Amino acid sequence: MSDSSLSALPASDRPDVTARLRDALLGASFTADGLLDLLGASAYAALARSEIVPALRATRGDTPLEMLVRLFLLQQPVPHARVEGVLPVDACLDSGWLVRAGTDEVAATVDVRPYGGPGGEDWFIVSDLGCAVGGAGGIGSREEGVVLGVGGASTTLAGITVRTPVSAALDLGTGSGIQALHAAQHATRVTATDVNPRALHITALTLALSGAPAADLCEGSLFEPLRDDETYDLIVSNPPFVISPGARLTYRDGGMGGDDLCRTLVQQAGERLNEGGFAHFLANWQHVEGEDWQDRLRAWVPRGCDAWIVQREVQDVTQYAELWLRDAGDHRGDPAEYQARYDAWLDEFEARKVKAVGFGWITLRKTGASVPSVTAEEWPHPVEQPLGETVREHFERLDYLRTHDDAALLAGHFKLAAEIIQEQVGLPGAEDPEHVVLRQNRGMRRATKVDTVGAGFAGVCDGSLSAGRILDAIAQLVGEDPVLLRDRTPAQIRLLVEQGFLEPA
Repeated sequence: MSDSSLSALPASDRPDVTARLRDALLGASFTADGLLDLLGASAYAALARSEIVPALRATRGDTPLEMLVRLFLLQQPVPHARVEGVLPVDACLDSGWLVRAGTDEVAATVDVRPYGGPGGEDWFIVSDLGCAVGGAGGIGSREEGVVLGVGGASTTLAGITVRTPVSAALDLGTGSGIQALHAAQHATRVTATDVNPRALHITALTLALSGAPAADLCEGSLFEPLRDDETYDLIVSNPPFVISPGARLTYRDGGMGGDDLCRTLVQQAGERLNEGGFAHFLANWQHVEGEDWQDRLRAWVPRGCDAWIVQREVQDVTQYAELWLRDAGDHRGDPAEYQARYDAWLDEFEARKVKAVGFGWITLRKTGASVPSVTAEEWPHPVEQPLGETVREHFERLDYLRTHDDAALLAGHFKLAAEIIQEQVGLPGAEDPEHVVLRQNRGMRRATKVDTVGAGFAGVCDGSLSAGRILDAIAQLVGEDPVLLRDRTPAQIRLLVEQGFLEPA
């Protein structure tokens, strides 16, 4: 990316102007809550689908907030005289946030999207024009180095990230800087990398306009721009994970064959993590003929790391190709060219014997355990975001189970996790249910079948009695040999702890 392409962006070294602009935006309630109040739920939701007509209709008035929404979010020029009373116009023109449009109007040079932080912070995500809301929406016809704003993948990654205080955090492939912005709230030092210098410039703008500390910005691919001895307590990455023939679009295409970029990223992260540190990734992976996808992903996990891999969605190769061809806007162009590109995607998948593509989350935790734990599962069901605390507790439970054999489990005390309900399924009037299901209303919202002993055991776990004493009491109630019950129940207890239904007291 040439310096000339950066010159079209606002200056990142004018903190005085950025601070004044931030104050002006906040003063006009140009915030996530203010936007929702102004637009209403329907128009606000339409923005996430890249549909701006409802928002345009909702901002036909002349209030400062309506004007700012048209200017920075909907890319509409506004009268210079009208904006003077709201923004430091001359300073914004001088520093590149605004440009003159016609004789008496000004226009924004970048999109600015209000974004609510997890603690109620008022943040602003800067991106290239036309990229602040929804997905790419056919942005591919523009410059291939375009920088997108906040999308569903960005918020998903932010939600699954463990948010404990750390010394050093790394946002790899920072884009518009949303992950770096989150990390800056609980990390002493944040490093952000990207192959696209335009993205690094925009990240600096996002952080400054949001009132966050500056990050160390490094240009380069994957871990290449970092010193060999640099390690981190937290690594996050929403990489260009799309599996495509070639690397046409920097913001999404990894440029390596198949899913090699995601595999390389995960494999190299292990040596960059400090003990106890977490790494969180969004990724795509190939489902290859004759190969179990879980085995494929387990082979990615670096030595010395626990891992939790969750597959959220699977698409066959035709669905996948169509999704990303539409993302690039190819379906709106020449039909022959669209068909040729579609053919190229299918040729690539056929050559690699790929039958489908999976999407999901990969979390690593650096551990000193002699035998790391790797869990790979499919979970396409709704979850409760943010999940960071659920992720942290998952690995804490792994530590507990790793250090407690069956005898230690029976000596342990447990509590039923919060908001667990029990469902019984059976014929009406039957004395006993056919099966019992425990269901979580929080976190992963799992459901698991248990037998009557398991249900009874979970129901009385309040931390006061050991697991062994509870089983002895259940054995007496049901007329079962307590020794046999103690022998067969630890496996069920272990599963209930692993999945978060029971917590060590």
